Amino acid sequence: MQEINQTSEATLLLPDEKTLAENFAKIKPSLTENEAIIEASRCLFCHDAPCTIACPSSIDIPLFIRQIASKNTQGAAKTIFTQNILGKACGVVCPTQVLCEGSCVYHGLNEKPIDIGRLQAYASDYALDRNLRFFTKGKPTGKKIAVIGGGPAGLSCAHELTRLGHEVMVYEASPKAGGLNMYGVAPYKLSNDEAAREVNYVTEIGFKIQTNTKVITQKEPQETQDASQQCVLLNELEAQFDAVFLSVGLGKSHRPGIAGEHLTGVQGAAEFIYQLREQDLHIPVGRRVVVVGAGNTAIDAAVETAKLGAEVTLVYRRRAEDQSAYDFEVEHAKLAGVKFLYLTSPVEIVGHTHVEGLLCLQNEVLGLPTDTQGKVDIMPIPGSELLLPCDMVIFATGQEKMEAFYRQIPNLQLDRGKVKVNEHFQTDNPKYFAGGDCVNGGKEVVNAVAHGRDAARGMDRFLSGGAA
Repeated sequence: MQEINQTSEATLLLPDEKTLAENFAKIKPSLTENEAIIEASRCLFCHDAPCTIACPSSIDIPLFIRQIASKNTQGAAKTIFTQNILGKACGVVCPTQVLCEGSCVYHGLNEKPIDIGRLQAYASDYALDRNLRFFTKGKPTGKKIAVIGGGPAGLSCAHELTRLGHEVMVYEASPKAGGLNMYGVAPYKLSNDEAAREVNYVTEIGFKIQTNTKVITQKEPQETQDASQQCVLLNELEAQFDAVFLSVGLGKSHRPGIAGEHLTGVQGAAEFIYQLREQDLHIPVGRRVVVVGAGNTAIDAAVETAKLGAEVTLVYRRRAEDQSAYDFEVEHAKLAGVKFLYLTSPVEIVGHTHVEGLLCLQNEVLGLPTDTQGKVDIMPIPGSELLLPCDMVIFATGQEKMEAFYRQIPNLQLDRGKVKVNEHFQTDNPKYFAGGDCVNGGKEVVNAVAHGRDAARGMDRFLSGGAA
């Protein structure tokens, strides 16, 4: 087994501002007006619109593209925002290659699909830059709704409820609203300024956001409380509001429970990306980083550390074809210099006080796929220990679900840690609705936006006296 030498220098210096700007430049640059019109003019405006069918928020894609082609960009923005008020973010962070663009009929013609995501971002930017307002606060209904979580699902829900005339208060535990868009998306996809601008635009319809506010189910010991946060009891919200929308997302990064996780230099991917966004890229990283996992969050963490100057290796216990990350994300990581080690499982983090290496075992494949997803059984190879020298380990092996919080809500039913809802996003406790990651376990921003919009409509029916 390879030996490693302890180094006194555990972190590297941050790149200068010019290097940061170059390395974290947007991977989807904004279109100019001429570029947008030319690209929109390629659209065949299909009658059956497979792109719209593939969009979780059901935007009328042929319509908004036709509007761009005819220089009615304001109309295009309204078409987008009618279905997806976070159209800008979704235009740049959505995996369009596997959603709308992945369904474009041009694939069948061996032609490049329409650049739907960038066209959507172009039209959305047009409205945001000019502060064009398409929706106003509805006639007051006298009903009050609490939204717990100011991420994409919560913001979408709050906006739609406000359009319908309800009074809404959003409670957000972080210093800024935006959720995944503000703290979880790779900054080379959506910048802090872009995320904040969109939050402000959505909020201006007339609902309120209370940041640095954690909703809890029972009073916590004072020594465990975050001094920067205020706490609100859930039963107090129940007494004040006519309905509650849960959009709390997911919890801390999951740890596999191996020796050495207490060492300095071990981080969860979600926490690492949060810190990177919160500190606007100015965080130290290891000179040699190992990322554990092979989902899209793992790829984001690997690419970000590579762009900060680290030598990055990503390890995954299964085969390349088993990874959940999108192929285009994997290719982006390879271009950034990330190395991939498949069929490799971490067994121990080595070090005294700081990470010095990651001890792994290599795996072998046993037989043919054993499940419907095509995954195969694997088994560690005896004597195959591999020591990867590093001074930082990032775990991207999923995030915890907020089960402890949910279980304090009467009659709230769970399915493997996820909140169970009906087709209108109402839970078995009729006063509670839910959407986003807490319902689907962690999907795309666009799914959360659609959940929030549709939950708001279900809540409106419920509050109007009908069944949700």
